[in-house]
Amino acid sequence: QVQLVESGGGSVQAGGSLRLSCAASGDAISKYCMAWFRQIPGKEREGVALLYRSGSRTYKYDSVKGRFTISRDNLKNTLYLQMDSLKPEDTAMYYCAASKAAVCTVGVGIYNYWGQGTQVTVSS
Repeated sequence: QVQLVESGGGSVQAGGSLRLSCAASGDAISKYCMAWFRQIPGKEREGVALLYRSGSRTYKYDSVKGRFTISRDNLKNTLYLQMDSLKPEDTAMYYCAASKAAVCTVGVGIYNYWGQGTQVTVSS
């Protein structure tokens, strides 16, 4: 089965950039729906961005469109989230997730495999 490990989080000023990485092992991420979620303590986990198995179709949460880009490197078996123009409201724990569901969505319930999370903090 696939195992996921996130990295790249940290603290930045508003307007700054970060690139999150999700290194996968045990299986090829091209076989899965791959997504980034984020969660603030006490709040529901929300889908941020989705990459379909084809790698050519994506979904992005409305609030991050134009600022975040999801992509993958099949050779490195790694998923990325490039985050630009960061805002304080982007502060959260970010999680990488994978699903073998027949239909890829950002519904948290279809994701079976999760990373441990990486913290992103954006200061105003």
